[in-house]
Amino acid sequence: MATNTQARLGIVLFAVIATAAATYVLARRSAELSSGDHRTVRQIVVHYNLLARPEDPIIVLGDSIVEAATLPASACGHPIVNAGLAGSGTFSNLAGWLKPALGPKRPFAIIVSLGINDALISDPDPREVFAGRYEALLRELSKLTARLYIVAFPPVEARGPLTPAMEKTVMSIVTGYHAVLPDLARRTGATLLPLPPMEAPFTLEGIHLNADGYRSWNQTVQRGTELACG
Repeated sequence: MATNTQARLGIVLFAVIATAAATYVLARRSAELSSGDHRTVRQIVVHYNLLARPEDPIIVLGDSIVEAATLPASACGHPIVNAGLAGSGTFSNLAGWLKPALGPKRPFAIIVSLGINDALISDPDPREVFAGRYEALLRELSKLTARLYIVAFPPVEARGPLTPAMEKTVMSIVTGYHAVLPDLARRTGATLLPLPPMEAPFTLEGIHLNADGYRSWNQTVQRGTELACG
């Protein structure tokens, strides 16, 4: 009996020490980062969230619109992990970051919401280039899960610093990018989730969603989880 008690105590002490060590390493790493290196800190946070979650998570992967979203904790018994990284686009090699962060875990489903940052850069790529990068990302993600979903990214609106002329320019790119999404989903075995109409104003400053905008966006993500859960 004493041997069993000592063994259990040893396991508990090991768990406490391991947790403390991981916390110390994370704190040291965060302290070493510059205050402006938000993306690296965010990647560390998501990585530890993935480590802390049980198997088969539902991952919502994307940009700052995802990062700022308030997502449910779970769906049909699967934890939902917010893997939004501000500034991300199809150019960000998100699959290359996500795969080592997952380790041996296999996601139950992945919901991807990307595209607006591709349209906002000073010299946006043609839709064919955008489609090629997005397809490469989806094909890598499809190796991780059989349940893959694409959320059509929100439009912009003339609001705050975004003038009507700027809105027109960006929306011409957004429209072209949106046009390739159905065929992209078909070729990669993903399911496209169109956004419902958004009644203006749906953004804070023309780009990032306000509460009304998130209601529409959240409906779409919820539809993805419902389809995944069957």
